[in-house]
Amino acid sequence: MRRNTRISVAQGDITEFPGDAIVNAANNRLAHGGGVAGAIARRGGPSLQEESDAWVREHGEVPTGQAAITGAGRLPARKVIHAVGPVWGSGDEDRKLAAAVRSALTLAREHGLLRVSLPAISSGIFGFPKDRCARVILETVTSFRGLDEIRLCNLDDPTVRVFLAAAERFRAAASS
Repeated sequence: MRRNTRISVAQGDITEFPGDAIVNAANNRLAHGGGVAGAIARRGGPSLQEESDAWVREHGEVPTGQAAITGAGRLPARKVIHAVGPVWGSGDEDRKLAAAVRSALTLAREHGLLRVSLPAISSGIFGFPKDRCARVILETVTSFRGLDEIRLCNLDDPTVRVFLAAAERFRAAASS
């Protein structure tokens, strides 16, 4: 098993990631309407939503804190991992978000997908505070083993700055 995972924070369009998998900030029904999910569906093409619908028909809705995997349609990545994070105010949000991230990374590892990019899950329309989201995601990815690269990718500058600041605090705490 690989021991050293390279973790980075990047500003950019997650749909352009040429690695093995991207993580979609999904809802329970894998309905790719807006936000990150909508962008992924538009770039991936109709087969992505069709495959997601088939997954839900076969397995049922994806519970909060879990993830599902599908093909990537026309995306440069090989797979899309749909992680269902919590809606803010639903209770036990930190644990649910950490579970969603771990579930997504575990699916990647189980499928031999070693280079993964993920967004600030639940921090958009689900309302999870960005600074808290960054802390939970960073704590989760830094404790995960078995991947070569985890890229924390967000399009907007304010979210990227929050993740960079959280990463700096995390590094400072780890070195003290």
